[in-house]
Amino acid sequence: MLTIGEKHLLKKGEKIRHRSCPKNRQKFAPGQPDTIVIHYTGGRDAETSAEYLSRDDVKASAHVVVDRDGGIIQLVAFDTVAWHAGLSEYNGRSGYNNFSIGIEIDNAGILSPSGDEFVSWFGKRYPPGETMKARHRNEQTERFWHTFTEAQIETTEKLCEILMQKYHSITEILGHEEIAVGRKQDPGPAFPLDKLRMRLIEGRETNEPLPAHVGFVNVNRLNIRTLPTVESDTVTEPLAYDTKLLLCQKYQNWYKVKTEIEGWVAADYIRTET
Repeated sequence: MLTIGEKHLLKKGEKIRHRSCPKNRQKFAPGQPDTIVIHYTGGRDAETSAEYLSRDDVKASAHVVVDRDGGIIQLVAFDTVAWHAGLSEYNGRSGYNNFSIGIEIDNAGILSPSGDEFVSWFGKRYPPGETMKARHRNEQTERFWHTFTEAQIETTEKLCEILMQKYHSITEILGHEEIAVGRKQDPGPAFPLDKLRMRLIEGRETNEPLPAHVGFVNVNRLNIRTLPTVESDTVTEPLAYDTKLLLCQKYQNWYKVKTEIEGWVAADYIRTET
């Protein structure tokens, strides 16, 4: 069971270990952190990644590393700034080290085909069963990616859940790829980022009051999707102009709506009435 103790550290257990990372000492400002950022390590394994991130001569760190078996190595206390985001910007705000908890997940990232196997940038080979071909949200063509284990996905979701319970200021879960577009690709399409964050965030009451209870489609055809992202599947045929919708929730620039069906639509294309 994951539990955060008084010193902002996960309580040690069978699959929870701590590793010293004394280079990170700056505490978050009051009201922070408000975001969780998900990464993949792009390394050989969790242990070597944790060792690298905790070195004094390395200008990167993270709060935790999640192993392939779902185990966790914590490097930095959750009330302390870690250096996982680098040059970062999202919705007009930059410098995400100061606002976020960084979760690194052991994963090789992008793979290249080599005979009957796939090879990472550091030379390790992976069988087809640990590989998927998919298009990244910031790219146009498909590539091969190292898959995550179910244990990693389950542990990451549970960790995000307890972090949000402990630190009520956290209202956002982002991928490194979303705060460093064009510079970073993690966690990539092999990680179910959209589904994970919506399971955690959708159940919360939105902090942003809706401008109206009723809205109308303001374009000729408007996709209604399973999740508030353009990469998610559509629920049904596009909604027609002037379709009346009940606005239930707002997340970023999306509305969760109800008509005969339920789904998410881009808020820019909705005309509201008070």
